[in-house]
Amino acid sequence: MYQTKNSLPEKVRIQVAAFLQDHLARSIDLMLQAKVAHWNVKGPDFIALHELFDKISEDSEEYVDLIAERIVQLGGTAEGTIRIAARKSTLEEYPLKASSGKEHVQALSYTLAQYGESVRNAIDEAGKLQDADTADIFTEISRGVDKYLWFVEAHIQSER
Repeated sequence: MYQTKNSLPEKVRIQVAAFLQDHLARSIDLMLQAKVAHWNVKGPDFIALHELFDKISEDSEEYVDLIAERIVQLGGTAEGTIRIAARKSTLEEYPLKASSGKEHVQALSYTLAQYGESVRNAIDEAGKLQDADTADIFTEISRGVDKYLWFVEAHIQSER
């Protein structure tokens, strides 16, 4: 850890930075899974889904930045390479054979739900460590992820 005048105890900063690294990997994975859906979606809802998936990827890049910058603010080093993200992410692998809008909606909604659950857990974890700023970052991310899960799932919910 780098020296900082941040008033959080070093022990807390070390713990928070460690779990932020895991979320950084998941966030990079989410960003790229949404981009894969954006590139490969086919079907009658192509343009709507193509644009939605791109927006999800763009906003996920903001999550990556928020998390990486928080790690550095706490005195850590943001480990955001693709190799580290691939090794550390706990999100399920994206199904590369998906092509139809429905297949991508199913796959990306599953990824968003997994990611959203991990973010809500991070809010609790940051709270237990008394790091309100990190909890606030994850709360902001959680709201965005829930919004996009709603947008994506809306494409299949009418099929009841």
